[in-house]
Amino acid sequence: MSTRPIIIANCSGYSGDRRSALREALDGGPVDVIVGDYLAEITLAGMAARRVRGRGEGYSTELLEQLTGCLDELVERGVKLVVNAGGFDPAGLAERLRELHSGARPLRVAHLEGDDLTGRLDDLQARGHELPSMDTGRPFSSWGHDALSANAYLGAWGIADALAGGADVVICPRVTDASLVAGPAAWWHDWATEDWDRLAGAIVAGHVIECGPQACGGNFSGFTHVPGMVHPGFPIAEIEADGTAVITKHPGTGGAVTTDTVSAQLLYEIQGPIYLNPDVTVDLRDVELTTVGADRVRVAGARGTPPPATTKVAITAIIGWENAFSGYLCGLDIDAKAALVEAQARDVLAGSPVELARVDRIGSAEEDPSSIEAATVGLRFVGRAATADPLKPGAFFHRVHGTILSSIPGFHADGSSGRATRPSPLIEYWPALVPVAELEPVVVHDGGERMPVRTVPTATPPVVADDEGPAADAADPGPLTRVPLGALVHARAGDKGGNSNLGFWTGPEAWEWLRGFLTADRLRELYPEAAGLLLTRHELPHLRAVHFVVHGNLGTGCSSNGRLDALGKSVAEYVRARHVDAPEALIGSHLRGAEVAGPAI
Repeated sequence: MSTRPIIIANCSGYSGDRRSALREALDGGPVDVIVGDYLAEITLAGMAARRVRGRGEGYSTELLEQLTGCLDELVERGVKLVVNAGGFDPAGLAERLRELHSGARPLRVAHLEGDDLTGRLDDLQARGHELPSMDTGRPFSSWGHDALSANAYLGAWGIADALAGGADVVICPRVTDASLVAGPAAWWHDWATEDWDRLAGAIVAGHVIECGPQACGGNFSGFTHVPGMVHPGFPIAEIEADGTAVITKHPGTGGAVTTDTVSAQLLYEIQGPIYLNPDVTVDLRDVELTTVGADRVRVAGARGTPPPATTKVAITAIIGWENAFSGYLCGLDIDAKAALVEAQARDVLAGSPVELARVDRIGSAEEDPSSIEAATVGLRFVGRAATADPLKPGAFFHRVHGTILSSIPGFHADGSSGRATRPSPLIEYWPALVPVAELEPVVVHDGGERMPVRTVPTATPPVVADDEGPAADAADPGPLTRVPLGALVHARAGDKGGNSNLGFWTGPEAWEWLRGFLTADRLRELYPEAAGLLLTRHELPHLRAVHFVVHGNLGTGCSSNGRLDALGKSVAEYVRARHVDAPEALIGSHLRGAEVAGPAI
């Protein structure tokens, strides 16, 4: 057991993240372990589709790009690398790294297996596991589609065991994002599987740094107060033996680490105050953030209990094919123009095997516009069919575009994008639970030795009741003024399958107002799309935050909902832009985003 904190740096929040980040993590200062997250649910779905079509590797090639010029140095410096880039072929990626290594010291690469349940779904159902949807409760047998992929979420202990076995690099398949950090912390500090509070602290730290630069100002609603945002740094977690952590970044890198940037990430993609993980159930209600230095935020107070006896399994299927393209309207009579264009598109597709699944208007035109662009509004068309043939290259686009000479004045369209001219598989997502006892995760060490991952005690997680929000405060708030909600409140939106989560937080002066104002009914007013959907609400007083989950807001998941913003990342910014009546006394003194002074570039 080491007596000093383990220093864990992130180098990737998704497969398309900055290619130079691993190099930056090595060059910026001391680090013990570098971790990277590559497998968003939509990424894994796309990887599965490419595998079926015989295109591309079954693992993330983006890691190979990041490792260019870095792999030998990692080994020589003794810096460990832990990534979930293995996808469907962690063994193949492990072997590829061995081929790329040319250093003097041997490279030891371990990988994990046991997440892929695609070939076991029939057997699981035959033995009584219905794999009901976490969103609808329907049994998997009612879905009616053949599974393209089925990947269970593994935890941290396979990573810890691989590192204890001497691995320099650990290639993971589908593990939970936060476990990429908890595994190295458990190995470094020699924790036991029942060190629940320590594990909970590491999971919280992992959740904060898992999404790359987001903890350093990326995707932060207060970005105008954060310096160096042209090239923000990547976050680092310094995790102590008791599980508390300091979130920071390398000196001299852009962005900032503040209680607000950490709050934004802490409230991202959670389902409420109880955060479930295969390693530990984390209670977030007592988590507190404290500034302990420049770009240094201490995270403490997480409480842990045994994890649930089930883990999530993400099942996908190809349910059809899709094209999308954008047309544009300009000038006057925008409503009438949009109505005619859509009517003509539906008419020309009537009786064909192509369904016009969505027509979405994007933006609004200025009155007395200062430029053509200011007078232009987008109209996005999504076409779907059961097979790819009716959407063969250009077919959907050209059929709708063929109305252009008989349509509105000024109508023009963009047919240059790949989605406009080539059909793409429409992948639906089925989130279910599977008993952890049904999984058989193993560590495959560098020499080929296969070792089962240790088992963890389980228990029924605590339940926190939903909270609609307090009744209206009878106290006189004083004079009110009409302002955007974002003038008082920070926010972050995330996605979990078909659900959107929204976290809103503020400073100490405005906290009582926020919790009294932002009830469940108020959010339905501010975000009309939530009006007919199940909505859950919870408060996190130590973070001065109100958190919502809008169930079904993204349909059955980002890979099949057809939206322009398929992951709902803009929902929180839309709500912040809505105007509300707020106490004049709070304006200008509520947000803590200004704790870092400087221009956003």
